[in-house]
Amino acid sequence: MKGVFGLLLLVSPSLLAAEGGGPDTPAPLVVRCESGEMERVFCPMDVSRGVQMVRQLSTRDCIRETSWGVEGDAIWVSEGCRAEFARRGSSSRVSRRVVRCESKGRYESCPVVLRGAPVRLLRQQSVLPCREGRSWGYDRNEIWVSRGCQGQFEVGAEDGSGFVDVPRRVVCESKGGLRRECGVSVTRRVTLVEQLSSAACREGDSWGWDRFGIWVDKGCRAEFSAD
Repeated sequence: MKGVFGLLLLVSPSLLAAEGGGPDTPAPLVVRCESGEMERVFCPMDVSRGVQMVRQLSTRDCIRETSWGVEGDAIWVSEGCRAEFARRGSSSRVSRRVVRCESKGRYESCPVVLRGAPVRLLRQQSVLPCREGRSWGYDRNEIWVSRGCQGQFEVGAEDGSGFVDVPRRVVCESKGGLRRECGVSVTRRVTLVEQLSSAACREGDSWGWDRFGIWVDKGCRAEFSAD
């Protein structure tokens, strides 16, 4: 098999353990598949009835068709995604449905059929801030961005059950001691996971958050978890 990065064909050790190594052993219901930052890994699995992610194990987001997917008789992961996957029908959890939408300074519309489903900002990818109602939003059949906002947007369930309930990890950095906003939709809270800078990260002083995202200042660089 040939992946985007043209690299390794690997089998997850946890998969071998689950199968027990015997030819007559039934295929496992759940398979763990893990990738390093610069490799695409393939994990053999029964994908005939479809596959869904049931548990994300990595700090990097696992996004279907971006950092994981199905090819042939296997699932693949890349870009640091580590997760457990199950055949459809074996778990009630579902994976994220993600849409990329990018503005190069102008208003841009990204068509998507929502059917009443909610949308939230999963990850800001631009230096310029993504702020709901100001530089991004959504309508019946589109997600729109403007003012240089570039991001990945999560589409929730059409039945109103909400989004995938897995905290999202965000690295936000103040360069040159200047304030920066890192957009991410926040429902409940943001917590600091790990300080990455020599400059102190103190909530309310050099970092904080609101429902639109996280801000950092005074040289603070850290990894945060957004719920």
